[in-house]
Amino acid sequence: MRDDDDYEVGYGRPPKHTRFQKGQSGNPKGRPKGRRNFATELEEVLEAPVPVTQNGAKAHVSSRQAVLYRLRERALNGDIGPMKQLLELAERHEAAKAATQAERRLNRDEDEILERFIAEIREGSEVSAGEDGATDDPNGDDPEGDDDP
Repeated sequence: MRDDDDYEVGYGRPPKHTRFQKGQSGNPKGRPKGRRNFATELEEVLEAPVPVTQNGAKAHVSSRQAVLYRLRERALNGDIGPMKQLLELAERHEAAKAATQAERRLNRDEDEILERFIAEIREGSEVSAGEDGATDDPNGDDPEGDDDP
């Protein structure tokens, strides 16, 4: 590092006495440590246990489950609004489930391409490793420099 005499103050080079000291934050009034965002708080609220009575027995379920039970109960009692809501939720869930399963499956063409690729890799590894353990150069260059045709 330079001596203090050689240090030139300028753009991007503040005087040393005005720089942040070690351990001092550049944003002292920034987000407090441990502060949770909305998504975290929402997840906590939805997962909080709630006492319910099912078939005469008391149980604790998540708030999310309790809301779904209430929605189902109102729908089964003939209330059209909750009935529509519950059916829409079920349709969206089924569509998301079907989309996830469709993403996982390969069609015949993709499956054949994958099989050929695996076979090429296996053939390549068998060819490249000789009996003495030497491997072929992937660039096709002769390691000894003998490029005789």
